[in-house]
Amino acid sequence: MRLMRLRLRPAFLLLAASLATCLAPVPSAAARDGTRAPGDGDDHRFGVIGHSFAAPGDERFKQALAETADKSIAFVVVTGIKASSEPCGDKLYQERRDLVDKVRRPVIVLPAGSDWTECRNTAGRTNAVERLNRMRELFHGEPSSLGTKKLPLTRLSMSPRFRSYAENAHWSVDKVLYATVNLPANNNHYLAAAGRNSEYEDRLVANRFWLNRLFTLARRDKADAIVLFSEGDLKPLLAEPSGFRRLLRRTPATYDGFASMRRQVQALAQKFDGKVLLVDSAALPNKGQPAIGWRGNVGHVSVGGEAVEVKVTPGGKALFTLKDAGE
Repeated sequence: MRLMRLRLRPAFLLLAASLATCLAPVPSAAARDGTRAPGDGDDHRFGVIGHSFAAPGDERFKQALAETADKSIAFVVVTGIKASSEPCGDKLYQERRDLVDKVRRPVIVLPAGSDWTECRNTAGRTNAVERLNRMRELFHGEPSSLGTKKLPLTRLSMSPRFRSYAENAHWSVDKVLYATVNLPANNNHYLAAAGRNSEYEDRLVANRFWLNRLFTLARRDKADAIVLFSEGDLKPLLAEPSGFRRLLRRTPATYDGFASMRRQVQALAQKFDGKVLLVDSAALPNKGQPAIGWRGNVGHVSVGGEAVEVKVTPGGKALFTLKDAGE
């Protein structure tokens, strides 16, 4: 698996994500034990492991996790823990949890659609919501990351109104605010059949609240950037028609389950002075490699099933330059 390196330039302001409400973040481990946190004015790096479970088995996943053992990597975001063809039972979930928890760096797991949306019980009926809740218990039940070295996280579930949504978390390293948003790749788990979208609709409300909270924190603390991780591709650089052109637009043949989230991110970004980078695990073109695109202050990169390394360089010359690790 190729390991890519992403260099990030501006000197990012530390986001003190301290809330007077129940969303108040946990102090960093460095702050508690008196050690110096990664970064603190220096470069830091983090890893992203895209959804690599196109087929059963975890050998490739193990290899990708092993490549994150470098102590200079502040944390790793993992998208998905199984293939859709693999069983949805607790045994496999626990095996993958144990595998992730042995990683030497902090690991944040982001659910992929194949982890839960297609799961069915012995009667052949969907049990997607039950399986998602089980994943939340195993992978998101603590106020910290997985891995042998812990990273304190602030979870959306700390809000009484959204106690179920522990997979949405934010944390800060050095001068960057990072956050996960549960947006699965299969059209955000929107179901065409009438009366079957309660999970999608409820999660949409939670995600709207979450994005508003993140941007409120960033504006309040004058952050320079927000990095959002998801599995599904919002297509955040897509220009939405407005005014009379929007009225003339034809109704699409299929409902876009990401449209509402895309419009919200774009609207919030317009009121935010810093940069907004969205990182997802959407499939790459044949023989394609991760690449960053920009529209205004919104950046987007899909990593597919690649293992990607991001280098954050305060004061660097290039803003989000993607290069091979050997360069």
